[in-house]
Formats: sequence, C-alpha cells, structure tokens
Amino acid sequence: MKFLIIDDSSVDRHALASMLEILGHDVDRCESATGALNTVEIGKYDSVFLDVVMPEQDGYKFLRTVRLNPATAAQHVVFCSSKKTPLEINYGIQRAGANDYLPKPVSRESIEQVLAKIPA
Repeated sequence: MKFLIIDDSSVDRHALASMLEILGHDVDRCESATGALNTVEIGKYDSVFLDVVMPEQDGYKFLRTVRLNPATAAQHVVFCSSKKTPLEINYGIQRAGANDYLPKPVSRESIEQVLAKIPA
C-alpha cells in the first residue's frame, strides 16, 4: 500500500513512516497541509495520515478541501493526532469526515488496526 503523512512534526512523521515502512508500505511525507492537496491529487494514495493541529492550515480545514474537490473527495483519510478525547475523536470522524482516527503516540498495534480497515 502507499501512504501520505501530513504532519508538521518531523519526529511524528518519522515515527509513523518508519512503522509503516517496517510493515512493507511505501510512504511519502509532507510537513504542512498548505500545498499538499496537489500531492494528494497526483499521488494515488491508499490513505492519507493527517495531523489535526498544524500551523497555517489545520487538518480539519484541509480535509474539508479534500472532500469538496471531486478529484480527491473519495480519498481515505485517517486523522493522526494528539487530540484524543472521545469527543475529539468523534468530531474528527463524524463531523470532519475522516475515515478513521489514530491517537498519538502511535503504536504498531494501533497502526495495524487502522490498516486492517483501509479498503484494498
């Protein structure tokens, strides 16, 4: 599978990418949501792992843009965030439109659970 990670934290990008690569997946990285829409359009990703809290444009706004663009509206998106209360997770999925939610810090087990839900 091929994934895109959008996260302003180089530590979090590296940690998630390393785990996905160990599991045999291809991973691209972006450090901000600004300009990442084009990457999503041309990348043909199985899923995008998207941080919520980022400077310039947060993950919620980016996801709204993705869902409004016909070329990316069906893109599978997983929020990957330190915002992890049940209310925040529910908001990310039910209101913001993410397909899944992965609380930070991520573990191999939580990644594997999320990967199992991604359509092949």
